[in-house]
Amino acid sequence: MKMKVFVTGVCGQLGHDVMNELAQRGHEAIGSDIAPSYSGVADGTPVTRLPYLPLDITNGEAVARALEEIHPDAVIHCAAWTAVDAAEDEENIPKVQAVNVDGPRHIAQACKALGCKMLQVSTDYVFSGQGTEPWQPDCRDWAPQNVYGQTKLDGELAVAETLERFFIVRIAWVFGLNGKNFIRTMLRLGQTHDTLRVVNDQIGTPTYTLDLARLLVDMIETEKYGYYHATNEGGYISWAEFAEEIFRQAGMTTQVIPVTTAEYGVSKAARPFNSRLDKSKLTENGFKPLPDWRDALIRYLAALESID
Repeated sequence: MKMKVFVTGVCGQLGHDVMNELAQRGHEAIGSDIAPSYSGVADGTPVTRLPYLPLDITNGEAVARALEEIHPDAVIHCAAWTAVDAAEDEENIPKVQAVNVDGPRHIAQACKALGCKMLQVSTDYVFSGQGTEPWQPDCRDWAPQNVYGQTKLDGELAVAETLERFFIVRIAWVFGLNGKNFIRTMLRLGQTHDTLRVVNDQIGTPTYTLDLARLLVDMIETEKYGYYHATNEGGYISWAEFAEEIFRQAGMTTQVIPVTTAEYGVSKAARPFNSRLDKSKLTENGFKPLPDWRDALIRYLAALESID
C-alpha cells in the first residue's frame, strides 16, 4: 500500500537517503528542514525535485499546522542537533534541547492528533558507553555521558510518553553522501598526512545511511512498533580499524597509529567506549539486516567518486 510520508532533516545525511528510498518505492514523500530551500548533495538522485517544506521543528504550532495540512500516514523524524562537542557549549544547550527534545515532542503530539505512525531516529549515546556487552534495544539502563546523549534520550522519552505506536531506532557511526562524516575526514587528512593517530578503544559498527534508509522504510510499512538498533553488519571494530580499511579500500598509503582515547586527548564531549548495539531484534521481527560495513564502504567510496 502506498503511503504519504513526511520526513524531517532532509538536508542531512539520513533524511536525504530516506526521501530517495521512499520515492523509489512509489510512496508520496514530503521533506522538511530548517533551510528555506533544499540544500543537499547533487548526486543525481531525485530528492531535490521532491516536495520540500521549510519547517522549524522547535515551533510546536508550526509543526501542528504543517502536519495537519499534509496529513501524512507516517513521519520519519531524522532532524537532530548532531554536533556533539558544540552541544557542550553553555550558550548552545537551550538550542540543543529545543531541537532534540522539544522537536520530537511536537512531532509526536501532531502524530497523535492525526493518528499517524512516527519513527524517531536516536543514538547509542543514550547509554553510558561503558563495558563490553552489546546494548539491547529494550535496555532501560540509560546513562548518557554528554549533553547530546541526554537530549537524545529525553527526545526518545518524549515520543514514548506521547504515543502508543512508535518506532525508536538507535544508530551509530553514521556516514552518507549528504554531509560530513568520519570517512570524508579520513580521506581529506590522508591526502596531507603520512600517518594519522586514531583511537582504538572506542568500539562500534558503522552505519551507511543508504542501507539504513531502506530499513527505515521497511519498518514504517509495518505495524511492528518498538525500540530497535540498526547498524551495518560485519562485527564490532575500533575507529582505528575503520580508518585502516578506509585507506586500504581507497588505495592510500596513509598509516594509522592506534592510540587510546587518553593518549589522543580529551574532547569537549565524552565519547562512548562501548557503542556495540545488539541488532538481533531486527531479524526476530522479520526485518532484513543491513549489509556488511565493508561492502557498504566499497559502495560509498564508489558513490563519492561518481559525484566528486
